[in-house]
Amino acid sequence: MKRNIPHEIGPLKALQEFTSARIAIGRVGTSIPLKQSLEFKLAHAHARDAVYSELDLGKLTDALKHFDVPVLQLHSRVTDRRQYLQRPDLGRKLNEASLSELNGYSAESDVAIMIVDGLSATAVNENAVGLLDALIPLLVANGLKLAPISLVEQGRVAIGDDIGYGLNAKLSLILIGERPGLSSADSLGAYLTYNPKPGLTDESRNCVSNIRHKGLTYKKAAKKIFYLINEAFKRKLSGVELKDNAGLIAES
Repeated sequence: MKRNIPHEIGPLKALQEFTSARIAIGRVGTSIPLKQSLEFKLAHAHARDAVYSELDLGKLTDALKHFDVPVLQLHSRVTDRRQYLQRPDLGRKLNEASLSELNGYSAESDVAIMIVDGLSATAVNENAVGLLDALIPLLVANGLKLAPISLVEQGRVAIGDDIGYGLNAKLSLILIGERPGLSSADSLGAYLTYNPKPGLTDESRNCVSNIRHKGLTYKKAAKKIFYLINEAFKRKLSGVELKDNAGLIAES
């Protein structure tokens, strides 16, 4: 006879406090309970939806106005979402129209910020402005000059190299939707590159990941990114040679 084992009494129950991973969910015979099965299917649907979500350009543009810097709307060489998923190389480069638009903004700057849909525009729509609300005041107070903020559709991480170089920025910071997981379809990643230019690869970048309400908070993420930016300018490098030695930054 099949026996129901409630997930509340499992020996791993206590660990649920520390993770959103699916542990201690119980079983019914050799299967998982119906409620947990349906929750898994819903999470999978949310992840798929995130991959096909789109940037809310109007809302983001309006929200960025109070930073008092120009906002550019750019696009990669990708033509549609299917091509984006099948041709990552095209998502790493700007199309010709976007490259031309950068020509009007060649004044030297310290930091160029890009907001890119990546694999979850949902994550960007929900978290990018909140992170910048915490980060940009730190940059400005430190005397760093900001380039125009770029909103980029159908982009990959490396597209920041084209944009940072085109804007004549000393450092590029790209905020991008990360690959959605079954418990985190809204995770934002931040990648920074000192001296951005076309042709760089991943070892030239530093990453701060899992920025979201149930992950790394905006305040902690902003402090960590600000620390890395300061270190990048001091040492004139980024990537594998730039280590995060600040330790875990606690809320003040």
